[in-house]
Parts: sequence; structure tokens; C-alpha cells
Amino acid sequence: MAHFPRLAALAVLLDGDRVLLVQRRNPPDAGLWGFPGGHVEPGETALDAAARELSEETGVIARPRAYLDNIDMIEREPDGTLRFHFLLAAVLCDYVSGDPLAADDALDAGWFPIADILAGTKPLSAGVAATLQRAVTAKSGSYI
Repeated sequence: MAHFPRLAALAVLLDGDRVLLVQRRNPPDAGLWGFPGGHVEPGETALDAAARELSEETGVIARPRAYLDNIDMIEREPDGTLRFHFLLAAVLCDYVSGDPLAADDALDAGWFPIADILAGTKPLSAGVAATLQRAVTAKSGSYI
């Protein structure tokens, strides 16, 4: 029997007026765009996991800065049985180096204009636009 919820971390990386996104290879969000991320390993902080997953999925190096938000991703079977429950810790990161290249479980990776993403130019995983807006506010110095 699986234990729920599972903790995962997302690396939210802005560089000027652009954001780094990956296209997911695997379910539940296969084909959708979102922030690089994955499981938090036992003994690892979500901050460290965000930086590690970013590097594994894209080759980009970043320094985790602060928690932005927690996102519950819950899916149920038609009969109401819990299929999965992830608690995603969205982590604002500062870009250090590297050019994004899709690896690990990403189909594609790249930098995209923040305005285009907020305007809905790509099919996004749930919560990406709201988290991106929160990151833009944080980077402007409003609360972090």
C-alpha cells in the first residue's frame, strides 16, 4: 500500500523576463509544461531537492532561495479511491549557470518569456501560472 501524501519539490527559476520550463515525459502531466522537479529523497530538504532535480532534468545549476508555495496535487479514481497525492514544494531559485537541455524525465526544456507563459501560450500543469505570478512578485522584492 502506498503512503500518501508524497513530497516533491519544484524549481521555479526566473532569469530577467524569462522562466525555465520543462515538458513532462511521464504521467500524470505527460506533454504538459511546468517547473522542473521531482521527489524529495529521505534526509534531503525540499530546497536541496529542487536544485538537484533542476540539474538532473535540465543541466542548469541554480541556488535555492526560498519557499514560494505548497501545491496539493490529488487525483482520484472514478470510484473515489485515492490514485495519488503529492505535496509540491515550489522553491524560488537563483540562476547560476547552464543552458537547458531536456534530460531525465523531461521531453523538452527551455527558457520562455514570462509574459507569453502567463498569456497561455503553452499547455501548463495545474498551478504553474499562479506559481509563476507569485515568483515574479517575489523576485520584485515584494515579500522575499
